[in-house]
Amino acid sequence: MSSFSLFLRSVHDRVHDYPMKLTYSEPKIYTGGVDVTQWSKLNRAEQKIALSKSWYVYYSYRHPQTNKLVRQKNIKGGANTFNTRKERLIILKQLKKALMFVLDRGYNPYDKSLDLKSEIKNILESGQDFTFGTNIKPKNSPKVEGVDLEVKTTIKEAFEKAMLLKKQTLKSNSYSRYKSRINQFRKWLNNIGIKESQDISIITKKTVIDFLNGVLIKTSPRNRNNSRADITSLFQVMYDNDIIEANFVKQINVLKSNPERNKTYKPDKLDEILSYLKEHDKTLLLFIEFISYGLLRPIEICRLTVGDIDINDAKMYIKAKNKPIKIKLIPDILIKELPDLSDKKDSLSLFTPEGFANVWSISDDNKRDYFTKRFKKVKDKFELGKDYGLYSFRHTYVTKLYRSLREGKTPFEAKSTLMQITGHSTMDALDKYLRDIDAELPEDFSQYF
Repeated sequence: MSSFSLFLRSVHDRVHDYPMKLTYSEPKIYTGGVDVTQWSKLNRAEQKIALSKSWYVYYSYRHPQTNKLVRQKNIKGGANTFNTRKERLIILKQLKKALMFVLDRGYNPYDKSLDLKSEIKNILESGQDFTFGTNIKPKNSPKVEGVDLEVKTTIKEAFEKAMLLKKQTLKSNSYSRYKSRINQFRKWLNNIGIKESQDISIITKKTVIDFLNGVLIKTSPRNRNNSRADITSLFQVMYDNDIIEANFVKQINVLKSNPERNKTYKPDKLDEILSYLKEHDKTLLLFIEFISYGLLRPIEICRLTVGDIDINDAKMYIKAKNKPIKIKLIPDILIKELPDLSDKKDSLSLFTPEGFANVWSISDDNKRDYFTKRFKKVKDKFELGKDYGLYSFRHTYVTKLYRSLREGKTPFEAKSTLMQITGHSTMDALDKYLRDIDAELPEDFSQYF
């Protein structure tokens, strides 16, 4: 590294205004031919190509004879000895500021009598504080007197900042589950001896893999994949905010997981369950009818308030996760089962443990868990296994709908009609759902044997 670059990096980035015409162009940073503000949008190959090139600070100075701006020698300052965008920019940005400082004070590259080294030494010895006001430096960076470039973002600082930003983009229920998984990871880090006071860079891909392997052994591929997704999301926030150099968690593979699916009810068993509920638990019966006739998910029903139900217009307003409110038709078969809500406040929960239209101030997830446990008593009575649940009613009634539609329509016509009812956004999504629940079965094929 040249003495010129070393001295530039020893100069403070303060720039004072002088009443003189600038004889130079503003120094700029060349970053391998790419826009570093869009770095996260570049693929790995594009980033690698950019880092394979030399990065430097460049500027032009007005020639004393021609009075034209002439490009001067590039200033690299040892930045290209580092292999990451962040490390190079830390050096080059300070080089740029320091260059502006000396140019503003009259440095002229064409003045051979000017001793830059002596000039800067005099400035530094003047008693003013010209050290850089940053404590960030890339790992293994060269030590320069008067400059501290140490990178120091602790695990605690990185996680807390990323979690604060993440909280702004998630609903409270989603954030609660998200925070729980991240806290499990943080607790595990502490248990293996990685303290939150250490630098965030100590966490590597291997560290995360070891944690995920532990989750897999204790639970299931699905839980392992969910933990991976949440950690990936958090590290992406860190990367987007220049806290870490790369989101290496994205490189960790997703394991194949066989999702659990609720089975559809057999017709005779369905009749038995509905008859029992009609006699013993009408609140739970109506809850299930919202699943069956309204084709809603249990969590969506738990979010319903009295104000979301418009009997006169036969509409209900569904609050979906991370999406705008959806408007769905209330079929006449369901309207006939609804209680009179005309004198109830709009803010009341539609379903509560005490019945309809009451105050119930707990989270939507806890509401869903309550009705799941309430239905568990019914499952136990009818000796239904873990493959059956509240969601089984949705599968059962979608199957009944589709098979009825198929009696007078082609498969495409039937699916087009059903798609409007179920709310699937694409035909492919509906096709996959119907395959998963075995809604369409072939006619008897005995004659072909």
